[in-house]
Amino acid sequence: MTLFLTVLYGSWFEHTRAWLSMRERDNFLLLNYEDLKQDTRGTIEKICDFLGKKLETDELDLVLKHSSFQAMKENKMSNFSLIPEDVVTNGFNLMRKGTTRDWKNHFTVAQAEVFDKVFQEKMIGFPPELFPWQ
Repeated sequence: MTLFLTVLYGSWFEHTRAWLSMRERDNFLLLNYEDLKQDTRGTIEKICDFLGKKLETDELDLVLKHSSFQAMKENKMSNFSLIPEDVVTNGFNLMRKGTTRDWKNHFTVAQAEVFDKVFQEKMIGFPPELFPWQ
C-alpha cells in the first residue's frame, strides 16, 4: 500500500524535505501548482521578478500562451514523447489533466489515510501553508 510514497528518485518525503529546506535561500524560488493554476499571470510575473527580468505585455502574453498546460502537453519538447519507451515505464504519463487535487480521483480512502499519517510524521516542522493541497 505504501508503494505510492516512493517516486522515481526515491522517497517523495526525502526529496520534498531536501528542497523545502532551501526555501529561505536568496537563489531559491518556491512555487506550487495550485498557485500557478489559480493565478498564472501573477505566478509568471513572480518568476520574472525573481530572475530580474521585466517582460513587456506582449512578451508576457506569449509566455502565458506557450506555457499553458495544453500547449506544453502538445509540445514534444515538454511532454516526454521524445524519450524512448525503454527509458521510461510503459504507460508513464507525466502530463495528465492539468488540474489540481486530481489525486483524490486516484487514491483510495485507505491510501489517503496512509498518506496523511505518513505525511504528518515525515513533514513535521514544515509550515502547513507550504502544502496547499491539504
